[in-house]
Amino acid sequence: MSTPRHDFPVEGSTELYSGRVMALRSDQVVMPGGRVATREIVEHPGAVAVAALDADDRLMMIHQYRHAVRRRLWELPAGLLDVAGEDPVEAARRELAEEAGIEAAEWSVLLDIVPSPGFSDEAIRVYLARGLTEIGRPAGADDEEADLVTRWVSMPVAVRMALAGTIVNATTVSAVLAAHVLAASPAGGRPLDAPWPDRPTAFATRQG
Repeated sequence: MSTPRHDFPVEGSTELYSGRVMALRSDQVVMPGGRVATREIVEHPGAVAVAALDADDRLMMIHQYRHAVRRRLWELPAGLLDVAGEDPVEAARRELAEEAGIEAAEWSVLLDIVPSPGFSDEAIRVYLARGLTEIGRPAGADDEEADLVTRWVSMPVAVRMALAGTIVNATTVSAVLAAHVLAASPAGGRPLDAPWPDRPTAFATRQG
């Protein structure tokens, strides 16, 4: 009979910072053997991204400035889950329309990703969108979105960009490779109501 595994109880937690799109807390976590260790955790609202694939198996990509790395990155249309009570797929529809000027008739779940589980509860659900209609981006984009560029990228080129390090956004790299697998297969993504156990709640609870 196997020994029950340690469940890492939290003895205490301290808020260090709370901002508009993230918070930072310090947890005191009981380790196997009884030692208490400090773990600093970035609380994140969660996010969605969209792999929009047209009839020619081209992906909609955006080239957008990211201040943390001080350059523009190739990415999928994406956005934070920062509207209280909004269904993630509705957030994905909104971001696809706002950033790429596209509507999609067919939606499924492509991937769930936790990019930095060592220090953040951030989780991203990536949707696969098909049956696309170009509707044009709405007027009035501001900040980084006012400067972004959109481009259709063929699947082979997108894969080469990921493997060459031209695409470095972790969500986009993962989604490009997953979409490449599905594009060559009759299988689709998961249903829209697929469980998402890692969707973060701490930041939303703190804000609410």
